[in-house]
Parts: sequence; C-alpha cells; structure tokens
Amino acid sequence: MTTLFRLFTAAIAVFLLEFSLPAQTFIPPTQPIPTGKAPRMEVKKIKDSADEKVYVIIFHAGDDALSGLTDFALQNRIQDGHFTAIGAARKATLSWFDLSQKAYRSIPVNEQSEVLSMIGDIAVFKGKPAIHTHAVLGQQSGKTVGGHVWELIVDPTLEVFLTANNPPLEKAPDNVSGLNLIDAKQ
Repeated sequence: MTTLFRLFTAAIAVFLLEFSLPAQTFIPPTQPIPTGKAPRMEVKKIKDSADEKVYVIIFHAGDDALSGLTDFALQNRIQDGHFTAIGAARKATLSWFDLSQKAYRSIPVNEQSEVLSMIGDIAVFKGKPAIHTHAVLGQQSGKTVGGHVWELIVDPTLEVFLTANNPPLEKAPDNVSGLNLIDAKQ
C-alpha cells in the first residue's frame, strides 16, 4: 500500500509540475503605455471626409503594436476611433481584469502566434488619446488565448484598419472598477 501511495503521490507531483499555471502578475490600470517602440510602422490614409478618416496602419517585425497605435493617435490627434487588425506576433502580454483586485492579471504569450482578431477603440483621457484593445491569439497548439493587450510584438506583420471620427469621445474615472471608461454623456 505504501509503494502504491508513493507512486500515486509522485504521479500527482509530476502532473502539477507539468500542467500548473505560472504565477500571474498584476498590472495596474494606470500603467503607462510606452511610446516609440514601433519604428517600422507605415500609415496610409485611405478615406478623408469631414466626419471620418480611415487609415491602414502596417506594423512590421519587432514593432510593438500598442506603442505604435499610441504614437499614431498622438501624432494625428485622434480623439475618437475604432480599429480592427489581423496578423501575427512573436510575443504578447495580454491580461484579464480582476474586479476584486481592481487590476489586470497578466497573461504572457511567449511564442509565435496568429493574431486572429484584435479590436479596440480610442478615446481621450486627460487631454491625451487612450488606446483600449483586446486580442485573440492562435497558438501553435491550435489553442487560443485572449484578453486586454498591454504589449504585442509583431512578427512578421500586423494590418490595422482604423476609423477616426468626430466629435471626440472622453473617458472618465469609474470609482467602482478603478478603470477609466468612455463617458457617453460628455
């Protein structure tokens, strides 16, 4: 019986080591997005009218898409927009919002993945554009992982179609969640 118990205990230990989830790190909602990390980003305006502008934004290997979208919004004074994207990434930091902690739980993705879908919006917070985006990544195993995007390192490309609208959308602090949310009343 003791030999069987030892084998059973050893099997559980191996299973836990093999399949346990890594410890998750918390990311505060106020963490700033770094700029200047998409030096190869290319932009083309494909529509320009009084009420909306449409852009195609192409990221290349090594560009951080979130940083590049932030740079683009700052440079072009985008105050209201939405976008979709597809492509691929060599690594990413996604997350999910833990309301009880009022913080994001990090989901590191450290493998080449397909960006199956990336959607997001742009609104203004304290006078500056704020990018909010989520992505679903297809991993090599065929499984998917998704969440709020904090970092997405492109490889080989990410194709973004962005529509900028007027008038601006503003964000306001939400005391319940601790997030800055779009305020439709402003």
